Amino acid sequence: MLIRLILIALVACALFAPTHASAQDADANLARAKRILRTTPLVDGHNDLAWRIREDKHTPRDVEAYDLRKTTPGHTDLARMKEGMLGAQFWSVYVPGEIKDSGYARVQLEEIDIARRFIAKYPERLAFATRASDIRKDFAQGKVASFLGMEGGHAIENSLGALRAYYDLGVRYMTLTHNVTLDWADAALDTAKHGGLTPFGKEVVREMNRLGMLVDLAHVSPGTMSAALDVSEAPVIFSHSGARALVDHPRNVPDSILARLRKNGGIVMVPFVNSFVSPEVRAHDLVQDSVAKEAAKKFPDDSAAMHREVRAWRATHPLPLATLAQVADQIEHVRDVAGIDHVGIGSDFDGFEDVIPGLENVSRFPYLLAELARRGWSDADLRKVTGENFIRVFTEAEAVSRRLQKERGPSLATISDASPRVNP
Repeated sequence: MLIRLILIALVACALFAPTHASAQDADANLARAKRILRTTPLVDGHNDLAWRIREDKHTPRDVEAYDLRKTTPGHTDLARMKEGMLGAQFWSVYVPGEIKDSGYARVQLEEIDIARRFIAKYPERLAFATRASDIRKDFAQGKVASFLGMEGGHAIENSLGALRAYYDLGVRYMTLTHNVTLDWADAALDTAKHGGLTPFGKEVVREMNRLGMLVDLAHVSPGTMSAALDVSEAPVIFSHSGARALVDHPRNVPDSILARLRKNGGIVMVPFVNSFVSPEVRAHDLVQDSVAKEAAKKFPDDSAAMHREVRAWRATHPLPLATLAQVADQIEHVRDVAGIDHVGIGSDFDGFEDVIPGLENVSRFPYLLAELARRGWSDADLRKVTGENFIRVFTEAEAVSRRLQKERGPSLATISDASPRVNP
């Protein structure tokens, strides 16, 4: 009987010890991640809360009704931000390039107004920020440094004066394009008309450098990425883009561009978007697009029938989901090609619907860092991806701005100019 009990105990140890050890390891990695986040501000490059408030189906545009002190229907609120140990946030003031009403500038100003109002509404947790030094200052006070990032150069309406006005309103990065090719820059998801940047497009980059506004290449074509790197005197950012070598999506960054970031000093901030980080999701999306195109041909005059056909296909082909590990794979690929000093985090929360399990909302940032810790990342490298890389990029861009403002005045260039003009 004694021998039998000993054997049972040994079997039990063999069955349960690995699981218990694994749980202990997971807890240790999460504790380590949280320890780092208590002393290093986590900088997230992109959150679409302003557009989420604008488009809310119950109370659109109503900052008071979309109460961040309660659990919101989206990905972001104050309690979850605190749980996720968020240190600094670029709030996207996104305007679709497809809007055709009174002009892009009106909608852009409304978006800036929404963001400025919700930042001001929660002074106990959010602090309006405009300088790199604000990140650590606000973090020390227990607040999230809150910056504005414009998502799409169409909102300047081909005017460098408008660009400067947006800077004065607090905008600290501008994504050169969204999904629509502009008069001066090619977008990743549209036809390339210029081979990258036109002469005016290059002047936009130069003026952004002079202002100290970060050049964001998240939505642009590879040609535009390359042209901007040729022109920019300051480090560039990709506020929410993945690695194209892992997922062949036009929104992701080719290795040839990643390699150039070492010299430029810029950063790729990896998003939590299923189709950007998972090849399985990307493949599913491509087949669904093909099904939709065939349905449109089959029912050219019956949109209801077309949508029924697509829904029927979806019913038998459910959307796969990316994994937290695939996001970590993306971060590691950027690190391996561009270098550890050139990778960060740009969640894109509130800018998509299908969430990655384990990264469902802003409370989950520590779990991503815990996965990197599990993979053997050092504390120093975890601090870099968390926020130190971005703070360095922003600080360097500000230094370039100070130098350039001593060398030249505001650009007088227009879209029709054959050559740049500057105010001496």
